[in-house]
Amino acid sequence: MSVIRIPSPRSVIDRRKLVERIDAIVAEHGGGGAKAGRASTARKPIVELLRAVLEDGRAEIARRLVEHPSAGHEVAEAQAFLVDQLVRVIHDHVVNNVYPAGNRSTGERLTIMAVGGYGRGEMAPHSDVDIAFLTPGKQTPWCEQVIEAMLYFMWDLSLKVGHSSRSLDDMVRMSKSDLTIRTAMLEGRYVWGDQPLYEEARARFFRDVVAGTERQFVIEKLAEREERHKRMGDSRYVVEPNVKEGKGSLRDLHALYWIGKYIHKVRDSSELVTAGLLTQKEYRAFRRAESFFWAVRCHLHTITRRAEDRLTFDLQREVAARMNFSDRPGKSAVERFMQMFFLQAKVVGTLTGVFLAQLDEQFAKRQPRGLLAGFRTKQRMVKGYTVFGGRIKATSDDWFSQDPVRLIEIFVLADREGFEIHPETMRLISRDAVLIRDGVRHDKRANELFMELLTSRNYPEVALRSFNEAGVFGRFVTEFGRVNAQMQFDMYHHYTVDEHTIRAIGLLSRIEKGELKVDHPLGHDIIQKVRSRRALYCSVLLHDIAKGRGGDHSVLGAEIALRLCPRFGLDEEEVELVSWLVRQHLLLSATAFKRDLSDGKTIADFVEVVQSVDRLRQLTLLTVVDIRAVGPGTWNSWKRQLITALYGAAEERLRLGHAEFGREKRVAAKKAAVAAASPATAALIEKIGGRFGDAYWIAEPDDVIVRNLAQFDAAGDAPLTITTEYYSARGATLVTVIASDHPGLFYRIAGGIHLAGGNIIDARIHTTRNGRAVDNFLVQDPLGRPFMEASQLARLATSIENALANRVHILPQLVARPDARPRADAFEVRPRVLFDNKGSNRFTVVEVNARDRPALLNRLAHALFESRLMVHSAHIATYGERAADTFYVTDLFGEKVIGTARLKALERRLLDAASENTVEGVAA
Repeated sequence: MSVIRIPSPRSVIDRRKLVERIDAIVAEHGGGGAKAGRASTARKPIVELLRAVLEDGRAEIARRLVEHPSAGHEVAEAQAFLVDQLVRVIHDHVVNNVYPAGNRSTGERLTIMAVGGYGRGEMAPHSDVDIAFLTPGKQTPWCEQVIEAMLYFMWDLSLKVGHSSRSLDDMVRMSKSDLTIRTAMLEGRYVWGDQPLYEEARARFFRDVVAGTERQFVIEKLAEREERHKRMGDSRYVVEPNVKEGKGSLRDLHALYWIGKYIHKVRDSSELVTAGLLTQKEYRAFRRAESFFWAVRCHLHTITRRAEDRLTFDLQREVAARMNFSDRPGKSAVERFMQMFFLQAKVVGTLTGVFLAQLDEQFAKRQPRGLLAGFRTKQRMVKGYTVFGGRIKATSDDWFSQDPVRLIEIFVLADREGFEIHPETMRLISRDAVLIRDGVRHDKRANELFMELLTSRNYPEVALRSFNEAGVFGRFVTEFGRVNAQMQFDMYHHYTVDEHTIRAIGLLSRIEKGELKVDHPLGHDIIQKVRSRRALYCSVLLHDIAKGRGGDHSVLGAEIALRLCPRFGLDEEEVELVSWLVRQHLLLSATAFKRDLSDGKTIADFVEVVQSVDRLRQLTLLTVVDIRAVGPGTWNSWKRQLITALYGAAEERLRLGHAEFGREKRVAAKKAAVAAASPATAALIEKIGGRFGDAYWIAEPDDVIVRNLAQFDAAGDAPLTITTEYYSARGATLVTVIASDHPGLFYRIAGGIHLAGGNIIDARIHTTRNGRAVDNFLVQDPLGRPFMEASQLARLATSIENALANRVHILPQLVARPDARPRADAFEVRPRVLFDNKGSNRFTVVEVNARDRPALLNRLAHALFESRLMVHSAHIATYGERAADTFYVTDLFGEKVIGTARLKALERRLLDAASENTVEGVAA
C-alpha cells in the first residue's frame, strides 16, 4: 500500500499549509541571496515549526484515541500518515532549499522507502521510524548531503530513526544474506523521492531476492517465530503479555502477512483471502484482532510516553479504563479486559494454525520416508474419515451437522492415531462448534469420547489445547467456556485459568508416563496406586472451574463437579471423590506450607479431613500439578520436601490408624536415627543430647540435628556462633544461630537476613535446657534460589552478627531498600490476622496475610516481641504479591494466648505492623 488514507487528514497535518509556511520562513531569511544560505539561517525556526506541527498532530491522534479507544488501525495509520507528511516536507525543503541541484545526473537520484512496521503504514505513537534511502548506484556527494540533512531534521524532532543508505545492488546482496533486512525490505513502501527508482527496487527485490527462496523464507521465519515465543514465555496466555512480540500478538499476525507477501506478493492483508490462505471470515477475525492489539499498544505508548509494549500489571488497569471496560459481578474491569486480550490472542493462534496448514497444502507435498511411506501416502478411510499424508479430514461440508458428536470424535481419533486435523476440517469445526447444544452435551457417546480425550495415555495436553482453541471444549463443557482466557489479576498465577488447567492435565499425564520421575519421585511412586484415574483427571480439570464467579471457588467448584461428573459417566463413588478433591484442593498445600509439620496436632487435623490413603494420594497428585502449572519457578525442591514430609506423616497415621507413638518413643526413635549417622554423632548425643528438649528432637530433620550438635559442641561457651551453608536437600540455604537466648532475638536475626538480601521461608526456634537459643532458618533470595557462593554466605553471617550487636538500624534500612518486585504496587492486599488455638496442643497459631515486602517479617516479629510472646516456629509462604506468614507462639510462661481482649490487642498490633505506612515505633 503506497498511500495511507485516513479520515480528516488535514486535522492531523496540513502539508500544503506547512510547505507554504516553510517557504515563507526561508524567504524571510535573506543573506547573500543564495537559497542554501537562506535555508541555513532559517533552520532553527523551521525545526521549531516542524516540532510544533508534530506535537499538534500527535495531540490530534491522541484525541482520536480517547474518542474511539478501540480504533487501533485508524490511530496506527494516522501516526504513519503524520510521519509520511513530515518526511515529505523535510525532503522537499532539503532538496529545494538546502542542497538544490539544478541539473542532476542519473546517479543523483534518491528514493525514500518506509520499511518494517512503518512500511506497513502502521505505527504506535512512539514507534521507531524505519527508513531506507535507496540510490541507483554508489552514493554521490549530493545524495549523501541530502540524506544527512534529512536525518538531522528528524533527529532534531526527537524521532527515533532506524535508517539505512544503500544502492540497489547493496540492497539485493544484503537482503539475500540477512533475514531481518529481507523482512524489512519486504514491507518497503514508497514514501517520497524518485518513484521509478522505487519501482525498480521493488522489481529487483522480488526477482533477485525472493524468487526461488519462498520455502526457505517460510522455514526461517517460523524458526524465528519459535525462538521469539520461547524468549517471551512460550504461551499466548502469560498474564503480563508483550503486545508486540508475545505469542499470539501483533508480530504473529505480521508473520502471516510477511509469508503471504513473500509467496503471493500481496500488497495488503486483505489479499490473503485472494491468495487462498484465509477465508473472508478469517480475514475479518484477523483485522479485529489486529485492530484490538494496535489499540492496546497505542494506549500503552500514550500512557507511558515511550515505546512500551509490555502490558504489565500496573498498566493493565489504566488501559482497561481507557478502553471503557467496567466491573461485573465476579470479574473486575481489568480481568474482563485481559480476558478479551487473551481471546484475541487465541484467535491469532487459530488463524496461524489454519494459515500455515493451508500454506503447506499449497507447497508441494514432502517426499515420504521410512517403511510406512507407501501406506501413509495412500488415501484410506478411518471411521468414515479420509486420512491422507497423516491428516484426518471430514468427507463433506455437512459432515458435522449430520452428527455433531463427530466434533468430539475427530479429536479423539487424531489423538489415538497420531493424526493432524486437516486445515479445511479445522475450519469446518470452528464454524460448526455452535451445533453443540444440550442434546450433544448429554449424549452418552459424546461424554465417553470426551473422557477418552481427557484421560488419554498419549498427549492429552496437546489434544485438549487444540480442542479448546477450536472452540469445541467451551461449548461441550460450558463451565470451562466461562474460564476461557480468564486471567487472575495477581502476581502468582502466570497463565489464564484454561491454560493453567490444560498444563496441569499435561503434567499429570507426564508423571503417569514416568517422564518426571526425577522432579516428582513421590508422584511417580503413587500415581499407579490411585483407585480411579478418571476421578483424578476430572479433579484436575475441575479444580479451578468456578474462578471468576464470586465466592469461594473451591466450594462452588465442588457443586459443579457434583453436576458434571455423572454426565461424564463417573459412578457415585467417583463423583463424590471428585467433588471432595475440588473442595479441598488447597488443603494439602496450605497445611504443608503454612503449618508446623512436626506438630502432631497438625497431622491429626489434616488426616481427619482426608480420611483415606486413596484420597491422600489423589489430593497429593492434584496439589503437585496445580502448583507446578501455576508458572515457571513456582515449583521448587523446598515445596517438594514439605509436601513429601506431610504425605509421609499422613500416610503413616492413616495406615496405623490413630495409634500414635508416645512422645518419649518418638524422641527415642529420632535419637537412634540420628546416632546411626556416625559414631561421632552418637557420641555427641551422649555428651550434649540431654540439653535439648523433646520438642527439638521431634521438630528437626535428622540431617539438621547432626549439623546442630556439631556446631553446638564446637561453640562451647561462645556468646554467638553463626553458620551458613547451601542445603541442597531443601533447595535453600541453612542458617543456624546459636546464642544466649534473650527477648527480640528472632526479629533481629530476621532483620539481619533480610538486610543481606535473603527471604526466610522457614524458621524453627529452640531454647536448650541451659538457656541457649538454637535457631534454624531456611533462606532463599527474592527469586526463590539458595545462596551458594562463599561471598553470599559470608555476607549473611556478617549481616546477622551486625543486627544482633545492634550495629545497624534494621527497619530504616529495610524500608529504604528498593522492593525487588515493584510491580506488586499494582495490587491491593488488605492485611488480615487469623488465630487458631485448636491447630496445636501446645501453641497458638497466628497467621498474617499481607502484601509482601522486605520489612514485613521483621515488623511482624517485632510486634510479637512487643506483645511479650515467644516464637517457637515460623513458616513463610508467598503467593506472588501476597505473603502468608504463620507463627507458632506462646506467652512467656509457655502457655497459649487466650482471652478475647488480649487477642484483639495482638491483632491490632500485627495489623499495624503489616500496614504499608508504619515505620515509627520499631526499634533498631
